[in-house]
Amino acid sequence: MHAWEAIQKTLDYIEENIGENIKIEVLADTASLSLFYYQRLFSRLVKRPVREYIKLRRLARVLEVLENKNNRILDIALEYGFGSHETFTRAFKEAYGMTPEQYRDNPVSLNQFDKPDLLLGYTLIDEGVPLISDGLVLEMNRKILNEPVDFMGVFGYVPIAGQLPVGESTGVDMPGEIWRRFHQEKGQIHRISNGRELGVAYLGDAPEGCFTYFVGAEVEYGAMNEHLQTFRLPAREYVVCGFEAENFQELVTVALNKAIKYSGLWLEKHGLMSDVFAPELYYGNTPETTYMELMVPFIKKQ
Repeated sequence: MHAWEAIQKTLDYIEENIGENIKIEVLADTASLSLFYYQRLFSRLVKRPVREYIKLRRLARVLEVLENKNNRILDIALEYGFGSHETFTRAFKEAYGMTPEQYRDNPVSLNQFDKPDLLLGYTLIDEGVPLISDGLVLEMNRKILNEPVDFMGVFGYVPIAGQLPVGESTGVDMPGEIWRRFHQEKGQIHRISNGRELGVAYLGDAPEGCFTYFVGAEVEYGAMNEHLQTFRLPAREYVVCGFEAENFQELVTVALNKAIKYSGLWLEKHGLMSDVFAPELYYGNTPETTYMELMVPFIKKQ
């Protein structure tokens, strides 16, 4: 067994027993490692100490049930292993800058610390060969976009601090809040039939320490609306990281973060690097599957 496989085994164990009293000694035994070496290896691969990781994963899972006001906050705290209302509230506020009660009264998009998929850090798949990873289907391809594509929607400036690295930060999910605003405004967009939706991060005229994030729907080339903004996806060659998931929520959280991380690794191994912006394309959902593409414009490393 590779070292990363041993740690991944314990990540699975943590997820399956998230509300229990998880002992590090049991995790080390599950990984067939000494307590000292297990904790050291875990911190190196997951980038968090074991106890902190367990707390952050509990907080991520809590968000799934906290919005339902029929669930008492004390009951949620105990179910997810926090021991008391006070312990839960303190941990939640440290991670997200608000109390569980404040979040429940005014729900916002929050960043979550993802369960890592260590396999992707040690696997370099060939173009056009699907890889099943933790229930998701990943495929890498190169694609030439022959004609530019226009999108109409809204944008905002996002502070880099607290948003990166993806899947490893906590706090308010600012791009998620821009998506929320787009869904409120998209009724006035004359989108094309079966058109896609786009989220894209780029520098633009963002102030120092921030990036611009645009969210929009696919429209006819050259379409304009004085109340909304447009983004033109340039005609050029892209490396496309495509992901399929069982539902949209899994797609925009787990799958997107994996796509961003894995595409960076894939580009590096092929002597390439990402160029200036990173479009996320979301296709129409079907009962069978949900699909997105991270289209990475690239240049060769010097």
